[in-house]
Amino acid sequence: MSRPTIAGVARAAGVSVASVSRVLNGLPATAEMVERVQRAVEELGYVPDSRARSLKVGRTFQLTLAVADVGNPVYVTMMRAVEEVVSAAGYRLVVTTTGPDVVDEVALVRGMARGYADGLVISPLRVDDDLIKSIRECDVPVVVAGNVPAKAGVDTVRANSPKGMLLAVEHLLAKGRRRIAFMNGPVDTVPGGARAKGFADALKANGLQPIAMVEATDFTFPAGRAAAAELLGGELPDAVIAANDLLAVGLMHELAGRGLVVPDDVAVVGMDDSALAEQSFPPLTSVNLGSAERGRRAAELLLARIEDDSHPPRRIVVQPTLSVRRSTP
Repeated sequence: MSRPTIAGVARAAGVSVASVSRVLNGLPATAEMVERVQRAVEELGYVPDSRARSLKVGRTFQLTLAVADVGNPVYVTMMRAVEEVVSAAGYRLVVTTTGPDVVDEVALVRGMARGYADGLVISPLRVDDDLIKSIRECDVPVVVAGNVPAKAGVDTVRANSPKGMLLAVEHLLAKGRRRIAFMNGPVDTVPGGARAKGFADALKANGLQPIAMVEATDFTFPAGRAAAAELLGGELPDAVIAANDLLAVGLMHELAGRGLVVPDDVAVVGMDDSALAEQSFPPLTSVNLGSAERGRRAAELLLARIEDDSHPPRRIVVQPTLSVRRSTP
């Protein structure tokens, strides 16, 4: 049986070969055209010949997503969203871990010159001048899922963490909680810095001072338990906001170990609204920072940049929402 071809897809969809190519490469097309082409692709079982395409246009049709920790549920959500967009355009996605060190982030960006991928989406945990320089000089298009200065001259998609923190604080105040503490990750990271400032600004806007603030060594469950032990060594807060869901769940485990009940004794709010928030006990109220939306938008920006590198960089901000569950009264 012969292998389905792009021409066969075009005949089945009732469109031109050029139209099929546009859809498969993620270029602008009408919703009707996209639906017809995708239906024909599925019916025929068409799979793009990546080797032939690479030889023809000088591309690998492979893209890279680099995150700090592939075990963090928020990055898993982002990865799935990126993969959905790029696979529909005929690209494979390779996921790699940079770890927390900016030196490793820089090495990865500079390594893109080896030509194993046509573009990179990176979500850096830390940013310095060397990373910005490596992004600006990179041989392939780069999109940052995170916050870097405008001088970097790169497409970015970031969350509005300060607004998310304000949503969390105002929710707790509406529930009568006023002795609010904050459990952050490392403050020298992009999310740690943004969330620390957001928390301070949100309390100030409501005429409050934090009852306590602690800084975990990492954005992980074990780091959350350790930081929670420090936090609970002083005056007991009636609510705690954690900088991500992993820290929040670590806190809830430590509270349970001390015989304290969530939310009766201490209300808890996380950030990221990852799958872990629904799976925890009690289910965790969490700020949804749009990780899936950020992944989709970053992938779309990267595909557009690969097709046309002449347009000015775009800076997109994804707005947060609050998912209320039983960890707050």
